[in-house]
Amino acid sequence: MTDPWVALEPGADPVERVRVLRRAHEAFTQGGPVARPVRSVVADSWRRSAKAGVGPEGTACVELTDGDLGAYRAEHPLARVMPLVRELLGTFAADGEHLLAVCDAQGRLLWVEGDPATRRRADRMNFVPGARWAESAVGTNAPGTAVALDRPVQVFAAEHFIRRVQPWTCAAAPVHDPRTGRVLGAIDITGGDGLAHPHSLGFVQAVARAAESQLALLEPPGATADGIELTALGRDEAQLLVGGSKVRLSRRHSEILVLLARHPEGLSGDELLCALYEDESVTPVTLRAELARLRRLLGAGLLGSRPYRLMVPVESDVAVVERRLETGAVMSAVTAYGGPLLPGSQAPAVVRLRHRLSDGLRTALIARRDPDLLADWAHAPWGEDDLDVWQALAAVRPTAAVRARLRELEAELTAPPGWERGGRGLRRASPGSQGLGG
Repeated sequence: MTDPWVALEPGADPVERVRVLRRAHEAFTQGGPVARPVRSVVADSWRRSAKAGVGPEGTACVELTDGDLGAYRAEHPLARVMPLVRELLGTFAADGEHLLAVCDAQGRLLWVEGDPATRRRADRMNFVPGARWAESAVGTNAPGTAVALDRPVQVFAAEHFIRRVQPWTCAAAPVHDPRTGRVLGAIDITGGDGLAHPHSLGFVQAVARAAESQLALLEPPGATADGIELTALGRDEAQLLVGGSKVRLSRRHSEILVLLARHPEGLSGDELLCALYEDESVTPVTLRAELARLRRLLGAGLLGSRPYRLMVPVESDVAVVERRLETGAVMSAVTAYGGPLLPGSQAPAVVRLRHRLSDGLRTALIARRDPDLLADWAHAPWGEDDLDVWQALAAVRPTAAVRARLRELEAELTAPPGWERGGRGLRRASPGSQGLGG
């Protein structure tokens, strides 16, 4: 399979595929292992479904009805982008006798629209507004699994865990809050076997990205008048957005702002000294001078003292990545990660935060086993020497180039004394370079 998230590779026979999947599904629901032809994303979902207690004869429950559904939809953030979603997907759904569906982050269907005859068929399996189609409730299905994995996914025919859903094929992609990275829900297209084409997944993913862009335009990140934004990933000198103006900070001011943004309750002078300086001989006078210069740079009212703290809300790219990781939104966390935090900084607290953030992302990527995400990290400047990530990439995408780079890294790891890494390979160490820390 070229793309593990696409249900059918080009040239595959859908009838034969359904036959194989039904046999595999039957064997699994009778207590056997997942058969090898089943895609890993589906096999993992089947296991989660069974562990959640979902039965193959189950059905979705309607949790929101009438006034409750209407009030909830009206207040949901995705309501603001439904005109755009309808414009992009509505005609496609109607012409193809498909359904356009949008769910919330809990897998509850908020809107189900499209061909009337197809809607009547879908009603019989409770694929209706207000019904809960979370993976933990009805097993493997595109909107529920997309929300569970925070990943666009296609589910074909008998890949669905519940039997009554197996005549259907669907593709869904999650939609995120552009400010926080939080999953708001998913956009789904549901219909017949024709949706198993890779273009269906790409199309619904493009619509989801368009919805996120529209949300960002409706409420741009810098829209809060009394807040400031801090960008510190992948750069030695952070950038501050204050009142619509961009301010480039010095390295020391960058470190101070990163730490104060992380501690809205404030830090004492002694705490800042320990966080910023390895050299214990640095005096409080030096720190007070830096803070005085920073206060003049920021303007009146932004930097408080006793303890030192920022007096307005602060949004930072570090916090965005952390929130996305905490909610399991690995793909959007990687998207927001611009590189190591203040890579040139040696401030002890910044170094610890830099490693914590990087290690958290690497661990999530390796566990996710998504070849595209692993490749993005491995080919970024901060990942080109990351042996663990290259090993994980080689396990899921063992191309000649990936295997060759992995061999290089493994050779460098076991290099004999007197040799060092240079460029993309080994070279004999220059005089005086041995024994120096890097």
